[in-house]
Amino acid sequence: MNDYLPQADELKDRVILVTGATQGIGRAVAMDFASRGATIVLLARGARRLEAVYDEIVAAGYPEPAAIPLDLLTATDEQFEQLALQIYKTVGRLDGIVHCAAYMYALSPLKDQRIEEWMNQFRINTVAPFALTRACLPLLTRSPDAAVVFVGETHGLKASPYWGAFSVSKSGLSHLTRIAADEWDMHPNLRVNLLVPGPVNSPQRVRTHPGQAKSELPNIETLLPAFCYWSGPASQGRSGEVVELNS
Repeated sequence: MNDYLPQADELKDRVILVTGATQGIGRAVAMDFASRGATIVLLARGARRLEAVYDEIVAAGYPEPAAIPLDLLTATDEQFEQLALQIYKTVGRLDGIVHCAAYMYALSPLKDQRIEEWMNQFRINTVAPFALTRACLPLLTRSPDAAVVFVGETHGLKASPYWGAFSVSKSGLSHLTRIAADEWDMHPNLRVNLLVPGPVNSPQRVRTHPGQAKSELPNIETLLPAFCYWSGPASQGRSGEVVELNS
């Protein structure tokens, strides 16, 4: 779907929550969706970075976003439910979520990985996407056309040495996607899919492959048409799919 050509107003009047919205893929998705008419609910841990993205969207003349700081590592069920309530009170609806937030430690062999590393990566990479989506489900089911996009990782589909907890935590998203799609089949207005970006020039790629030249990688912008397709009206009727992009 990287060759999909979205319309300029493809996401007009939609409200879409983007996690990890202050850097990397999350920031690029938030800016692109806003440029296509969506009202973006920006979610990330750091308030200052959220304010910077908020200001950039407003300065560009796009629909005014909402910015909500939340630490996914420590968030409780009650905090996720309060977040959903805040979204409802602020913008009145929710038509989609793009789960871009991710967390990983440095690559290392299994013998050097500690329980805390595993717990933290599962908490953000697997548990938080589930918990946030569950809390927002009442809003999503009220939308006439809602899409949930989980963002996976190549090593979550194919096991590789040294990727350990990050790989295993990301692998859970494919099961989560298919389970949710099956459970939600009574809601024809709601779909859920998993996008796996593949290698791109992103902050995470710099951490895991510090010696790789940026010129060897596609830019994040090459992913945006696919994200728009799976979050917008063009993907109606498609749910439970695992889609590899720059594979």
